[in-house]
Amino acid sequence: MTGQFSCRRIYEDTSSRDGKRVLVDRLWPRGMSKERAHLDEWLRDVAPSADLRQWYHHDQERFTEFRDRYIGELKDAEHRPAVQHLRDLAVRDKVTLLTATKDLDHSEAAVLAQWLGAAGSPQ
Repeated sequence: MTGQFSCRRIYEDTSSRDGKRVLVDRLWPRGMSKERAHLDEWLRDVAPSADLRQWYHHDQERFTEFRDRYIGELKDAEHRPAVQHLRDLAVRDKVTLLTATKDLDHSEAAVLAQWLGAAGSPQ
């Protein structure tokens, strides 16, 4: 893989260093217009399941378990095509994973960027 993954909040200004901008939230961000988002794609299928997202509810005490559960979901058949699509995008360009989450360090975008960028991350 020649590309790299990073993550940012969708509410931040765009940057020329973003590369492909991909929203990875299941729900559209409140107050964000499609024009202002400057997205290349909205890839809902890579987001955590609704049940996992609701269980986590951005509770930092649950983050480690959320991370483990989410990585488990990323390896399942339902998420596999979306994960592969992100990997394919990264072959050609840098990919910035976007989220509306206020706490970027404890978000699915951060987990996904780290997991995808890890050497030898399994499919």
